[in-house]
Amino acid sequence: MELNIFGDPLIPCCTDPMTGYFRDGFCRTISEDTGTHTVCAVVTEAFLAYSASRGNDLMTPIPHWNFPGLQPGDKWCLCISRWLEAEKAGKAPPIILEATHQKSLQYASLALLQQYAAV
Repeated sequence: MELNIFGDPLIPCCTDPMTGYFRDGFCRTISEDTGTHTVCAVVTEAFLAYSASRGNDLMTPIPHWNFPGLQPGDKWCLCISRWLEAEKAGKAPPIILEATHQKSLQYASLALLQQYAAV
């Protein structure tokens, strides 16, 4: 069973659009997931612009990957490294803690993640 940062069962992040490394709605990972897509974020305009400036445009649809493009307010599984990079730049989006995988704690403290809890 996959667990969240509190040690409870991981809840889905989003199924519309379908997110996650496995595109099953959950922010879970395996060793082949070099990005470690474990953070369930509620993306903001500031984060989307920041991500695009870093070479990862999440706003433009990619139909052949069944990716509609994200808009502010959408939920999406982010790479923990990109989220931390955005946090240092003051652009980190809020996160849904119950849908954020416990593996995130290998990279960030629980206290830091809780500061960004989506309300």
